Amino acid sequence: MTIVVRTLADRIFDVIRERIVEGKIVVMEPVRQDALAAELGVSKIPLREALVRLEHEGLVTSRANRGWFVRPMSASEAEEIYHLRLAIEPAAAAYACVRATDDDRQAVTEAFERLDAAASAETRAEVAIRNREFHVALVRPGGRLLTTQLVERLEILAERYVIAHLQPAGREDRAHLEHRGILDTWIAGDADQLHSMLTVHIAQTLDDLRNHFTASQTG
Repeated sequence: MTIVVRTLADRIFDVIRERIVEGKIVVMEPVRQDALAAELGVSKIPLREALVRLEHEGLVTSRANRGWFVRPMSASEAEEIYHLRLAIEPAAAAYACVRATDDDRQAVTEAFERLDAAASAETRAEVAIRNREFHVALVRPGGRLLTTQLVERLEILAERYVIAHLQPAGREDRAHLEHRGILDTWIAGDADQLHSMLTVHIAQTLDDLRNHFTASQTG
């Protein structure tokens, strides 16, 4: 059995990250470290460790003598993230599905069930996390560590965009149906069909995001 030891900085990272994904920390305003440390009951040392990690994940940026700021979402970043996903993820998942063991298939099924439960509870920040876990689980059985790490990195960057994608009515239902079909095809080991389905799934999300940014600019 593997024992996972979570540091205080890890737990602070999760709290701040969730707030960023949910939009509860104002974009491009200084992160109020004193107030945040007091609220969480921690010193600034683990808080700074968490902020450094968030910067590495691309969610915040630091400025000399000014502190950390939440990076804004942008149409150009969404295009870059999702084009990279299209270039890597469908092929990686297709490669993995034909090499998956029974344990792998069970792990992917459980990841889908966690995503389904989060969607039923209508907690979009949790949906974003579970969506990331599901997509990474589709790739991991391929045994290609660098590819899996790249997919996970892109999924982390995509989480805020996933929430923006899900906001309009009906899109959560469509995403659920797409994920269900992807799961069934992955378990069946149909690599060609899976590649096609994931490509359409990711491309449609990008189209939704384009519409989201167009509407926000004209609204």
